[in-house]
Amino acid sequence: MGFITDLETAYHKNRKPENAIPMANYMKNLFSFYGIKAVERRTIFKEIVKANKEEVTKHPREIAWELFNKEQRELQYCGIEILIQCLKKNYVKEDIKLIEKMLVTNSWWDSVDTISKFILGEYLREFPEEIEKVIERFSNSKNMWLNRSVLLFQLGYKDKTNAEILFSECKKHSHSKEFFIQKAIGWALREYGKTNPELVKTFVNYTDLKPLSKKEALKNL
Repeated sequence: MGFITDLETAYHKNRKPENAIPMANYMKNLFSFYGIKAVERRTIFKEIVKANKEEVTKHPREIAWELFNKEQRELQYCGIEILIQCLKKNYVKEDIKLIEKMLVTNSWWDSVDTISKFILGEYLREFPEEIEKVIERFSNSKNMWLNRSVLLFQLGYKDKTNAEILFSECKKHSHSKEFFIQKAIGWALREYGKTNPELVKTFVNYTDLKPLSKKEALKNL
């Protein structure tokens, strides 16, 4: 694909090895980096998208998946951003298969959190009839990242948040020993607390949550 070739060429040309090592270290050396900071990465990305607009518009899913399987984390980020930009209001029901694959591929908090909020969350806004089925499958999965995604997909829903779902999922995973699950519970509750603080306080006070979850939930409340 011309777009991907152009993007890889541009990122390689603008790589910064002095940044790549600390960026990789921050991500526990799970991924390789060009060393391009977010602002510059997005500027280059925007220019390459503009130059290849027709291709990107016609094949966002294929491009996103190919990018998400590249070695460098910056390219994986671009795969996520392609879907965010191109699929909003244009999702089809079958897209949940791609979303699930991306959640369990090259998984770490940075990708999973963005996919959960901006892709899974948007998909379920567009297909609310799929919420129960998706949550049941993801929540009961042995994959921690899928569990995390159903805790976080309502980030940004504000007064449209389904509190029953949020509290049910938080309670269901409240005894998890996984740091990323405990943290997600606290984060999700804290965010909803900006909309309904008293309801969140009541839930936290009457639910047996891990100390980390409770601490994160009540922060700033």
